[in-house]
Amino acid sequence: MNVFQLRDEIIENYEAFVRSFVRIRDARIAERVDSALKDGSLWPESLVQLNPSFEPGKTIGELVAEGLLQPTCTRIFSRKSNAGDPGLPLKLHLHQEEAIRTARDGRSYVLTTGTGSGKSLGYLIPIVDSILRRGSGKGIQAIVVYPMNALANSQEKELEKYLNYGFPDGKGPVTFRRYTGQESDETRNEIIAHPPDILLTNYVMLELVLTRPKERKLVEAARGLGFLVLDELHTYRGRSGADVSLLLRRTREACESPNVQLVGTSATLATEGSWEEQRSVIASVASRLFGAEVRPQDV
Repeated sequence: MNVFQLRDEIIENYEAFVRSFVRIRDARIAERVDSALKDGSLWPESLVQLNPSFEPGKTIGELVAEGLLQPTCTRIFSRKSNAGDPGLPLKLHLHQEEAIRTARDGRSYVLTTGTGSGKSLGYLIPIVDSILRRGSGKGIQAIVVYPMNALANSQEKELEKYLNYGFPDGKGPVTFRRYTGQESDETRNEIIAHPPDILLTNYVMLELVLTRPKERKLVEAARGLGFLVLDELHTYRGRSGADVSLLLRRTREACESPNVQLVGTSATLATEGSWEEQRSVIASVASRLFGAEVRPQDV
């Protein structure tokens, strides 16, 4: 099928439909409208887009063999279609591999790439690897903050595939829960009583967790927090950006985690200048937002 020919056929049919109910008595106006229709004023030219090809990195297995990741990561981070699927080996993009190496060095970083580039794996793999090394069930070791509940819901489903699929009874070695305000009282009480290793939330709910006495146990469970992730950095601007920035500082203080690793993701933060200039700008914005240094080379 020729997509351009198909586009032209659709436009021709639509033009005939539009002309069928256009009846203009004034000759000059009719001529002007006819000319506009012929020039395609009501429909744009064909749009051609290319999906970017990201530079390939190593496989999870290769990073495990290198000693960068725990062996269980091979089983966790594989492509699985259902609960009984053992999965296929997962090959990373280079930017995901670089994020994992930066995380292992203990530095805060920002991952800024296009949509569909697997940004979430750039922080989930280091978080899971850290929990496997430290041991599960030792309180909340990572908090991931999303700007919208829809993103948290989507991430919960992805974590279900990675962390539970392929394990006995669907229970993997790392626990996670969503805590965004959508949950029932029973579910919230259960999460407070049994905090997960990874907590998925939004900035409004995180604010409430820090201020409501009932949820004080979650703050206590997050003492010594290892990772604090802010997804979609570009959404936090102006006053809301200032509020979130202060929230991050208060979270670090409340969780007694001055050395927590801060991670940010974004599809767009800077578009002008060279890549090095963009990295410098992004690092400056992230450092101001996090209240902690993010080096340009860690963008």
